[in-house]
Amino acid sequence: MKKGFTLIEILTAISIFLVIMTISMGAIIGIFNANNKVGTQKTTIDNLNFAVETMSREMRFGSKYHCDTSAQASPPFTTPTNCILISQPGRLVSFLANDGVTQIVYRFNGTSLEKSVDGTASTPTYTAVTAPEINIQNLEFYVLGSGPDLLQPKVIIKIRGSAGARSSDKSDFSLETLVSQRSLDS
Repeated sequence: MKKGFTLIEILTAISIFLVIMTISMGAIIGIFNANNKVGTQKTTIDNLNFAVETMSREMRFGSKYHCDTSAQASPPFTTPTNCILISQPGRLVSFLANDGVTQIVYRFNGTSLEKSVDGTASTPTYTAVTAPEINIQNLEFYVLGSGPDLLQPKVIIKIRGSAGARSSDKSDFSLETLVSQRSLDS
């Protein structure tokens, strides 16, 4: 009868244990990294969703839409203007807010969506409404029915870009939405 383990048996058991633990730790670290990536992407996409939802809601209750093919266009943006050509989409959209006084402006500047609530000022102040982790490559506005016609005013918004702070966390997105003026066009 054998009363103990030999040195070789003990070393073999320790080696097998170390191999199993190394593989297990690699899997656990991979799960933590995937969880961090998903959390970062969720936060970033939630920010984009909030920005687009806020912009859509304000447009829905707005009136007198003005679209311009240049994001650097100079105010005032009071004349209703359509942007309907696919070859020349709008980079700036302005409209009269629900209160009938405030001129709201959204524009594509660099890699972000910016907003101004002083669109009638000679130099409006713009604030980024998307997080720095959102890199917008293309933002297009198409405005239809803003002028004196029989169409109900509507704005098509198309956004394409990527989200994520690090290159390993990047996720591409493409979003398109249509916003129609809620009140009947007069």
